[in-house]
Amino acid sequence: MAQQGDQLDQGTFSCSICLEVLKDPVTIPCGHSYCMNCIKSYWDEGEKKLPSCPQCRQTFIPKPALVKNTMLAALVEQLKKTGLQAAPADHCYAGPEDVACDFCSGRKLKAVKSCLVCLASYCQKHLQPHHDSSTFKKHKLVDPSKNLQDNICPRHGEVMKMFCRTDQKCICYLCSVDEHKGHDTVLASAERTERQREMEVSRQQIQQEIQVREKDVKLLQKEVEAINQSADKTVEDSEEIFTELISLLQKRSSDVKQQIRSQQETEVRRVRELEEKLQQEISDLKRRDAEMKQLSDTEDHNQFLHSRPSLSPLSQSTHSSRISIRPLRYFKDVTAAVSEVRGQLQDILRDTWTNVSLTITEVDVLLPQPEPTSRAGFLKYSCEITLDPNTVNTKLLLSKKNRKVTLMKQDQSYSDHPDRFIYVRQVLSRESLTGRHYWEVEMTASGVDVAVSYKNISRSGGWWEGSGFGYNDKSWSLYCSSDSYEFCHNNIRTSISAPQSSRIGVYLDHRAGVLSFYSISGTMTLLHRVQTTFTQPLHAGVWIYYSPGDSAEFCKLK
Repeated sequence: MAQQGDQLDQGTFSCSICLEVLKDPVTIPCGHSYCMNCIKSYWDEGEKKLPSCPQCRQTFIPKPALVKNTMLAALVEQLKKTGLQAAPADHCYAGPEDVACDFCSGRKLKAVKSCLVCLASYCQKHLQPHHDSSTFKKHKLVDPSKNLQDNICPRHGEVMKMFCRTDQKCICYLCSVDEHKGHDTVLASAERTERQREMEVSRQQIQQEIQVREKDVKLLQKEVEAINQSADKTVEDSEEIFTELISLLQKRSSDVKQQIRSQQETEVRRVRELEEKLQQEISDLKRRDAEMKQLSDTEDHNQFLHSRPSLSPLSQSTHSSRISIRPLRYFKDVTAAVSEVRGQLQDILRDTWTNVSLTITEVDVLLPQPEPTSRAGFLKYSCEITLDPNTVNTKLLLSKKNRKVTLMKQDQSYSDHPDRFIYVRQVLSRESLTGRHYWEVEMTASGVDVAVSYKNISRSGGWWEGSGFGYNDKSWSLYCSSDSYEFCHNNIRTSISAPQSSRIGVYLDHRAGVLSFYSISGTMTLLHRVQTTFTQPLHAGVWIYYSPGDSAEFCKLK
C-alpha cells in the first residue's frame, strides 16, 4: 500500500486551492474535489457571482449543498498512514536565487531555516527533527542563508563563535588562543547583543528623525497648499489692480480726447466767425473798389467831383491787426505734456517694478539658507547693480551704463532732483534689494566706502549731519583705505585689519538679516559680517572721498 501511495503522490489527493492534502473532501457536481473550507471560502469571496468550479469554471444554479465525500475522506486517511503527502507546488521548489534544502534528494525544496550549528539548511519536512528532538534543542536556527560557510574558520575549520574586538573580526576558539592571543575577545553572541543594543539606540534615533521629517513633509505639503492659494489670490488681486490702472488710463485718455475735441470745436468756431467777418469786409471792399473804378472811369469832370464826396471813407478793420501767423503747433503742447506724463509713469514703473519683481522671486517659505562657502556659491546670487542718476552727487561722473562713478574736479551738469546727494560724494543703486543678493565693487584707489542703505537716508546734509553712509542708523558701510578697513553703522566704527584688495564682494540675505563684506583677491576673505533685522528694502551704494580720477565700478558677474 505504501508503494501505491508513492505512485499517487503527484497531487492526486491534493486540493487545487490550498495545494495540500484534502481535508474533509467534498465533490461538487462537475466531479472535482476540494477541501470543504476551501471551496466554501472560494464561493463566499465571489458570492455576488454564480458559484463555479475553480478548475473547469462550470457554474451551478442553485449553489450546490456541500456534503463530505466519506469514501474519499477514508481513502485519504488510509493513504496518509502509508506515507502519502501532497505534492509540493512549483513555488515550493528552490529556484536559482533561493536557498535549497541540503537534505532533499532529487528536486530540492526551498529551505525554511538554516542551522548555525549544523551549518545546513532545511525544508519544513527535514527541519522537523530540530523541533521534535531534544538533541537539537540548543541549535541556533536562523532565516535561510547561503553564507553558512562564512561561519567556518578558514584556518582551523571550526565554527567562529568568538569575536576579536581588537581586529574587529569573527574568529574561532583556536584563533583566540593562537594568533589573537592577548586580544580583546568575547563571544560573538555577546558582541551581537552589544551591537544590537547600539543598533536599537540608532534605530530609535532614526525613527525620531523619520517622525521629525514626516512632520516637516506635512508642513511642506500645507505650505504648498498655502503657496498655491496665496499665488492664486495674488494673481486675482493683481489682475484687478492692473485692470483698474488700465481703466484709469483709458478714462484719462478719454478725458484728454474729449477736452481736445471740445477745445477744437471752440477754436474752429472762433476762427470760422472771424473768417466770416473778414469775408464780409472783403465783399464790402470789393464793392467800394468797383464803385471807385466806375467813378474813376467817368469822363465828366463835374460828375466825378460831385460824386467823390459821397464816397464814405474806408473804415479800419478790427480783426486784421490781431491776426498773426505762427507755427502750426496748436495742440502739440498737449502731446508734449502727455509725453511728460508717460515718461514719469515709465520712471515710476521702472523703479517700482524692480521691487515687485524682486518681491516675487524672493518668496521663500523654507528655512534661511546658510551663507555660501565659495565664490561659486555666492555667484548663484549675483545681481546686476545699476546706479541711479537722480541720486549721484554732482562731483561724480556717471558712466553711460550707470555702473561706474568717477570723482571729478568740476561739478557735473545734473538736473535738480530731491533724491540727489548735495554735499556727500556718494550714489545709490536704482534697484532695491529684498532677498538674497551678491555683488562686487572694483575700486581704482583707496578711500572708498562700499555700502548699503535704506532709500530714506538724508540727502541734503553733510556726512557729519547723518547723510554719509554709516553715519546714521539707515546705512551700513565698509571704508576701504590703503592698508586697512573700517566698518561703520550708526556712527559706530569698527577697525578691521586685513590685506588691502581692490575688489570688495557684498553678500546680502535681507530676510535673514545677514550682511557680509569680503575682500576678493584670488580667494575670498571675510572682512565683516552683520546680523541684524532689516525693516526696509536696501540699496547698494558707494562713497568716493579724495582724489579726482578715483572711481568705483559695480562689476558685471558671470
